[in-house]
Amino acid sequence: MITITSPSRLHLTLIDLNAEIGRVDGGVGITLESPFLKIFAEKADSLEVLGKPGLANKIKSSALAVLPEGEGVRIRVEEDFPDHVGFGSGTQAALSAAAAVNELYGLGKSVTELAIAANRGTTSGVGVAAFERGGFLLDGGHRFKDKNTFSHDVKGVSPGLLLSRFEFPDWPLVIAVPNGNGVHDEEEVDIFNRACPIPLSEVREVSHVLLMQMLPALLENDPETFGAAVNRLQTVGFKKREVDLQPAAQALMALMRDLGCHGAGMSSFGPLVYGLAENPREASKVRNEVQRMLDESAGGRAFVTKARNRGAEISYEDEGPDLASFSETLAEQRI
Repeated sequence: MITITSPSRLHLTLIDLNAEIGRVDGGVGITLESPFLKIFAEKADSLEVLGKPGLANKIKSSALAVLPEGEGVRIRVEEDFPDHVGFGSGTQAALSAAAAVNELYGLGKSVTELAIAANRGTTSGVGVAAFERGGFLLDGGHRFKDKNTFSHDVKGVSPGLLLSRFEFPDWPLVIAVPNGNGVHDEEEVDIFNRACPIPLSEVREVSHVLLMQMLPALLENDPETFGAAVNRLQTVGFKKREVDLQPAAQALMALMRDLGCHGAGMSSFGPLVYGLAENPREASKVRNEVQRMLDESAGGRAFVTKARNRGAEISYEDEGPDLASFSETLAEQRI
């Protein structure tokens, strides 16, 4: 029996969806301490996944991609977090399942090999790097000739190339998750196809903000300047196109800034919004006001967390939950 706990992440922005100089994608992100995904896994005669249907399908598909012929695995999702909101649940679920099979059967595959098999990281490498290493992550995307497309709708491509990984300071992060989903699946592919290529001038501006504002602020422990960089990124490049699709997220970001957050942004296609607070006390105040706005509008949840400077954790247990018995009980309840 093994247990795998993998983190959520914030995806701050994609960098280059123009590809004029031969590369595409790239991105920056922050690994989060909470929420997290936790699964139990053990060898079995067949492939069985116990969890929410959407998440279970991702887990099943990824486990199947690496399972040795004729073997099986039983996986139970103990803890999870919402999908299609900006936490990166799909990548964490897929890699957790693939890693479980890898460990149980001693396949010796790297995280990169597992990601390729599970078809993850074909646009951004942030989620894969969050699983492997955690922290603040900067990836350099892909060679455009390897993808020949701006969207993630491609198979057999390695995750985005990790350029740098830094420890993220213990800055409090206020997270707001409105009810509803961000863009995903066919709609997401369609937006990539319609919006790209992004003008080169905007790609250059995003790169300038990252290289000469965000990264120095991170290394100099300057949350105010880091927040200013986050704010600027919401208004340019592909991130601007994502933000324009989420008026509720725009309102939440504006509220966070008005309440004193150094910066506020939207993760991926949203609707998840994050704010960088001055200190834990201020973060709690912001959280309360944001929750009030959510309660008075579409509903949702606000909470405070921080960065996680480590990746997924795998532990081995001689004794654990009886997954087979749990599966039988669940089947009886469904009958």
